Amino acid sequence: MSTIPGTKSVKSWQGFYDFAVDGGVAGTITLRSNDGPIPNGSYVLGGIVDVATLLTGTGATVAVQVEAANDTVNAAAISGAPWSSTGLKSVIPVFTGATALKATADRSPAIVVAVANLTAGKFTVTLFYR
Repeated sequence: MSTIPGTKSVKSWQGFYDFAVDGGVAGTITLRSNDGPIPNGSYVLGGIVDVATLLTGTGATVAVQVEAANDTVNAAAISGAPWSSTGLKSVIPVFTGATALKATADRSPAIVVAVANLTAGKFTVTLFYR
């Protein structure tokens, strides 16, 4: 019998960004997680971002990705939504077939910082996958 990748039930994955721990140099920063990567073949169905401390860094942009650039949160200036206020924020996958992501390998979600370095900030990303 062959093994089908992915998982049978909906699971959650949680990752953390904290400038004090992770720094903020422009580039890709893998989110810290106790959950390991999202398994190959899994479908990322939805999730949230919870901004605890505002991101700062003159002119910086931030995106969140699982599989490819801008697939979870589009790159946006930290002076605007979703980064300019604390609290819960939406992600692109919204529990529809059109917005779900499929992991083509084990994936560790990451943020992409561009234009300038971050100098502060803290948030949690929670994703639901099957």
